[in-house]
Amino acid sequence: MLAFLQGFAYGLWLSCLPWFIAGMINPRLALPTDPPRRWQVFLRYWLAAPFIALLAWLTSLWGGFGPSLAGWGAGLVAIPVAIFVERRWRRWRARRQAQRAVRAAEAADRQTREAAERRRREQGLRALDPERPPAGADDIITALCAVKRALLQHGREDLSVQVDRLYSRYSHVLGVLERTFDPQEMAFQRARGLVTEVSRAALDRLNRVVALVAGVANIDAAYVRRRLAESGLAAAERRALERRLALLERTEQRIGEALSANEAVLTALDDAAVAVSQVDTGQAAPAGAADAALQELHRFAERATRYNRSP
Repeated sequence: MLAFLQGFAYGLWLSCLPWFIAGMINPRLALPTDPPRRWQVFLRYWLAAPFIALLAWLTSLWGGFGPSLAGWGAGLVAIPVAIFVERRWRRWRARRQAQRAVRAAEAADRQTREAAERRRREQGLRALDPERPPAGADDIITALCAVKRALLQHGREDLSVQVDRLYSRYSHVLGVLERTFDPQEMAFQRARGLVTEVSRAALDRLNRVVALVAGVANIDAAYVRRRLAESGLAAAERRALERRLALLERTEQRIGEALSANEAVLTALDDAAVAVSQVDTGQAAPAGAADAALQELHRFAERATRYNRSP
């Protein structure tokens, strides 16, 4: 054993110099680290490896002088074997850390979506079943069912909450109008037309959201983040993955802008429901153009309380 150890020390000593020279020329040849540095070559092959060889040689002196051939061979191949094993170990550790980071990101994203859904899920919100539309559903409600079905198929339950919110507001306002006005009155027809115009504008934005979601449905965000977390990617592949991730982020930003714009519609519907419920009779100003429907509905809500029902 001591003869083998002495031979190992001599072999390791002899191999330090060529590996040191190769590492100073190209550090990637002699180092398993990423990125390799020349100062690491100096520490590894000018200090650490010779020190290990010195300790092995001093320990072997208890057996006298007589290095074995097997020890010489083991010492000569010790450095390349150590580089190979350490590279494999570092790659395994990097993959494990990347997988942990991806799982943590997915869990954080899932928690964020669940929290956002809980915040959006208001008291008394009516959930729309896209497979079983309510009886007597008009074209707005039918279109909302189609939008929610598409969002659920793409796994975006967090976005489908706004469909339920719009459906709840729309149904509530129509119910208030039917209880307050006679369906034959001009005020009812005008108010219903305004509600329909404003709700259709929100529906158009939701359809754009569906188109945006469908456009990036084939991009796996978890896979992109996992690949970006790995080391040793080619520059071209890294740039392509970064562009793909930037596309996802821009799409999510546009989706957020569309949903935020719909908040004004939901507020207008709330205003109309509250104002109309306080009147005895009403006549709304005629509806304007489609692009001014939201402002007309706001004005209708503000003027609704001025009317009183005639005996």
